[in-house]
Amino acid sequence: MRSTIYGPDHDLLRKTTRDFLQREAIPRVPQWEKARLVDPEFYRKAGEIGLLGLQIPEEYGGGGQHSFTYNMTVAEEMINAHLQMSPMRVHTDVVLPYFLSYCDPSQAARWLPALASGAKMSAIAMSEPGTGSDLSGMSTTATRHGDHYVLNGAKTFISGGINASLIVVVARTSQEEDRRGGLTLLVVESDMPGYSTGRNLEKIGMKYADTAELSFVDVHVPVENRLGEEGAAFQYLTSNLAQERLSVALGAVAMARSAIEVTVQYVKDRKVFGKSLSSFQNSKFQLAAASAEVTAADCMLQHAVQELDAGCLSGDDAARVKLFCSEMQGRTIDSCLQLFGGYGYMAEYPIARMYTDARISRIYGGSSEIMKTIIAKSLGL
Repeated sequence: MRSTIYGPDHDLLRKTTRDFLQREAIPRVPQWEKARLVDPEFYRKAGEIGLLGLQIPEEYGGGGQHSFTYNMTVAEEMINAHLQMSPMRVHTDVVLPYFLSYCDPSQAARWLPALASGAKMSAIAMSEPGTGSDLSGMSTTATRHGDHYVLNGAKTFISGGINASLIVVVARTSQEEDRRGGLTLLVVESDMPGYSTGRNLEKIGMKYADTAELSFVDVHVPVENRLGEEGAAFQYLTSNLAQERLSVALGAVAMARSAIEVTVQYVKDRKVFGKSLSSFQNSKFQLAAASAEVTAADCMLQHAVQELDAGCLSGDDAARVKLFCSEMQGRTIDSCLQLFGGYGYMAEYPIARMYTDARISRIYGGSSEIMKTIIAKSLGL
């Protein structure tokens, strides 16, 4: 179906992104896989051509775009190229909105130019060992002493944490009867004494998309590094979840579409019992059903993005989109891999990497079970 959210400017951005990735990313994948980390120089080059700050105001070196569709265009090209760039997408889709929404003028001048240029990459630190993303059970604390906070605790599963220079940390600054209260956003700079990165966690997929453990031991964070008001973090986090979940949904739809494309080509080329695999009814029906699901998910996503840009996308609708698209992604890629037979289990084939990469979509950004809980509450259940 014809897209209603993209125009000529998106086409230009798409070509720029595709050419850049062919030149600067794809040749370096073997090196990144060996290091289990994207070279920071890549991010600086991405910043130079404007890919990291599309929504940052022009006065700070960004693109000045309001619509999330520009971020989507870049993400789609990365996924079409079979690149595992979730730390970059976390930087642009998940973390930057906190800086854009809650920086005061002084903070904006300090941080936004570096975030747009790639001189500083960002991450957000919420999940903790033993509590996952359960904010009410958070044990990382920040105690105020005059003009600074003393931060102590540990975080885990932090996308982009190894390369990050600015880390938005969710910490408990007071004990409230409602455990969702008393949480504050603090920006930790990677050179602050007491801050350290732990393991670059080894995952079943997304091999060179670094995922870190972080430690904070008596880190002195200036009050001027606080984002927004003290104790208001839960409200801030909730307000940005819609865009984060659409980012996951976008990745799911783009990867599922890519899986169908590589599978269609494979079944046309593959011969079984002297005939093309594509000539069998099972191949046709499997791919036809998958195509219908991807189209439905894409329509759902595009409508949600229009509502996001208009400022009226509800949290429960964002949950519906994330749930449907991520579950669809899992079904589609599993179905496509099956058509590859034994070759689908070989790591050299893109479909195998998609299979392991896709599994996280039903977990991060809020698991499918959390999405169902949110939706059920909206139904009065």
